[in-house]
Amino acid sequence: MKSMTSVRATFTTLRKFGTASTDRRKHESSRIGIIGVPFHKGQSNIGVEEAPSTLREIGLVKDMIALGHNVKDFGDTVSTDQGIRHDVPDKIKRLPDLALTCHQLSTMVQTVMSDQRKVLTIGGDHSIALGSVDGHVQAKNGEVCLLWVDAHADLNTANTSDSGHMHGMPVSLLVKELADYWPYLPGLDWQTPRLSVQNLAYIGLRSVDNYERLVIERFGVSAFGMEDIEKYGIHAVTTLALEKINPNGNKSLHVSFDIDSLDTLEAPSTGTSVRGGLTLREGVHIMEIAHRTGWLGAMDMVEINPRIGNSLQVKTTLEAATHVIKAAFGFSRSGHVPPHLERMPGYYAPLVNTDNASTQDGTSNMVIV
Repeated sequence: MKSMTSVRATFTTLRKFGTASTDRRKHESSRIGIIGVPFHKGQSNIGVEEAPSTLREIGLVKDMIALGHNVKDFGDTVSTDQGIRHDVPDKIKRLPDLALTCHQLSTMVQTVMSDQRKVLTIGGDHSIALGSVDGHVQAKNGEVCLLWVDAHADLNTANTSDSGHMHGMPVSLLVKELADYWPYLPGLDWQTPRLSVQNLAYIGLRSVDNYERLVIERFGVSAFGMEDIEKYGIHAVTTLALEKINPNGNKSLHVSFDIDSLDTLEAPSTGTSVRGGLTLREGVHIMEIAHRTGWLGAMDMVEINPRIGNSLQVKTTLEAATHVIKAAFGFSRSGHVPPHLERMPGYYAPLVNTDNASTQDGTSNMVIV
């Protein structure tokens, strides 16, 4: 997806200087706020609105607490049907509903962050990232970088979208370089694009529309497709993406993770699946690296649809999402030592000189302490 000359040069630099800024392994407990967004109107499939409650039911909050975090569930956004407005551009579907939900979400994200918590937002379709990222940007006064993990670029505008579904447009509404390519959108007066494309990177792309590709190339967006991952590996690609969007390490990181970034075999219960995607191991490792930077301020998990597929496929998808989320907040496949563990149980101290640790009958003179 990028110029091969520039990619090779950058990877040579990474090999030379290492990746210390993104390779720390320390696990630290965090204050985390969870927000559910049961919203499906950014696309055509009923069911994605059930994902927040379904993930809670299978024990996501309990899993997060088990990692040693202070977790508070802030509940769900509440949206009502706004009906049809005749002042909305014809090609955009369900804009009033999205505007209301995302405004509410943006406010909730700012509330969570004002409580000194990281934010986990569970969608819902990917259009809800308009609200979660906006809230993050406002809470951090614009000092945010965005990693978009997705099979799709979600970079269309009202004039380039074939479907009119808003889940394919949130990035174009968030970046200031495309502000002039949008007409006035009633209901979105609360939202101002403040994010620069220089602080945006993609990982996992494999279904990019023509105009989205044009924007990526014209503005020099850091966009890594599956061919880049196959060639360089997920560790190098993720590290490079993060260093591109936050070279000084002074911005808060927002990761918006679409479950369809994973291959269909890994996450079949999603509405816009594309074969040839990330393995679960690769998806988990992206979030492990994001966690180790110490930059992560917020994460979205979107596009899980419990109504698609059989019970095994739904279970597979939910488990994949849970693994990815836990990695984002410090779960290590290598294990970690919780703060309350200081010594091993069952230590046996010798009763006698260690040179004569056994009795005449061959038993050991040891005692548990």
